[in-house]
Order: sequence, then C-alpha cells, then structure tokens
Amino acid sequence: MAMALLLAGLLLGWHLSPRPAPLTQQDIDAAVRHSLETQPLRSPVALAAERVAPSVVRVVGQAPAKPGQAPRKERPRVEEGPETSMGTGVVLVDTGLILTNLHVVRGASRIGLLFSDGMSAEATLVATRPEQDLAVLQASRVPNDLVAATLASSSSLRPGDTVGVIGFPFGIGPSVSAGVVSGLDREFESPQGRRPLNHMIQFDAAANPGNSGGPLFNAQGEVVGIVTAILNPSAAKTFIGIGFAVPIESAATAAGMPPF
Repeated sequence: MAMALLLAGLLLGWHLSPRPAPLTQQDIDAAVRHSLETQPLRSPVALAAERVAPSVVRVVGQAPAKPGQAPRKERPRVEEGPETSMGTGVVLVDTGLILTNLHVVRGASRIGLLFSDGMSAEATLVATRPEQDLAVLQASRVPNDLVAATLASSSSLRPGDTVGVIGFPFGIGPSVSAGVVSGLDREFESPQGRRPLNHMIQFDAAANPGNSGGPLFNAQGEVVGIVTAILNPSAAKTFIGIGFAVPIESAATAAGMPPF
C-alpha cells in the first residue's frame, strides 16, 4: 500500500509540475542568429587553404654564374633578382619529395626551398616530365613536422566548382586566391617550353608569376592540380582570368606515385 501511495504521489507531482514550452520556429531562428553573431562561420576557402598551407614550399632557382663571375655564396633563402627564378612547390611525401614546374628550376645551378615553418634547405632535381612542364625535387633536409599534401583525383571536378590557389606571386606570399573551375581538358601552348600542354584544368583563381608549381586545391583542401601556366596575350605576363593546371593524377606520376 505504501508503495502504491508513493507512486501515486510521484505521478501527481509530475502532472502538476510546469512543462517547458515547445520550441517555436522563432526560438530556433533566434538561436541560429545568436550563434552566427557570436561565432561567425569561417569561409570554406579559408578552411581549405589552412589544410594545404603546411605542404606549400617556396622554390627559388639560381642561374649559373656568368663567365668570369664568381659563384654566389647565398644560402638557399636567396633574394629574387635577374639571375633567379621563383615559384612554388607542393610536398608529395613527408621525406621532402616536392613537385613543382620545370620552368621554375630549368638550368638552375642551385635550388633553394623555404618551408612553411621558415626552415630553408637546398634541393636536388630528381625527375622531370617536360611534356607537362613538371619537375620533382628532393629537399636536403626537412622540418620534423613536415606534412604531405592530401591529393584527390580531378575526375570529380565540374565547371563552376570552387577551387583555390596558394603560392608566391611576384615573391609575395604565401598568398591565397579563390575562384572556380572554368573548363576541363583544355590544351595550351606553354610559352616557356614552347610545347602544347594537354588535358589541363582551366581556372579563374588569380595566379601570377611565382604561382607556378603551386597547388590548385578543392573545397575540401585536397590538391587536384599543379598550377602551370596563365594566358595573357600581352607582354605583361600578368593574370587576366585564365589559368591552367596539370591534373594531379598526371602530375603525381612524374614522382613515381601511382595514379588514382
């Protein structure tokens, strides 16, 4: 009997206690507004760029000394000048295997690297693929926490998809720009190699001299291509909205990595 009375009391108390009012659409909207005001959403491109940035390397090629000129004594972190070429690279393997454009390092007597943490190193040229303007470098030393880029097949790309670029345009960087895929399977004649480049990704994210060899990445922060060329019919060699990248599945095979 005592147990029955206790249970009856508990049920009566539950019925008499005030119940929370059901959530309305206005309550939900107010909570969402509060969250957006106090914790603004990050740009998807910013989040993607953060994933790629640790794998981006500055690449500087030093031209051979002219006859009668003493070899230059700078360490790999050389300043740009008329006797240097400058571009960008992507870390493919955390042991220091780096992919860049061949025209960035072609004919260089020394190749200098600058990693995202500020460490500088020299590099050796270990493989080339002239038909795609690609070069593979091996760093002489690497940071302890070096991160290899995450790669993704370009086969899923469609015109209009968001893409971004990280590199060192005119030596300024690392700089991030974003745009969309403008077209696929394009053909372009490289002014550096004077040869046609086939099956290229066309994009409109800003790229300029110095971006060469850098990553073209998707909204997930995965590298889908290697920035290789820009189209500019004038002598200015600046970006007018048309850039080209080698699909990463083709580029990675230059380093002996299996295709996707």
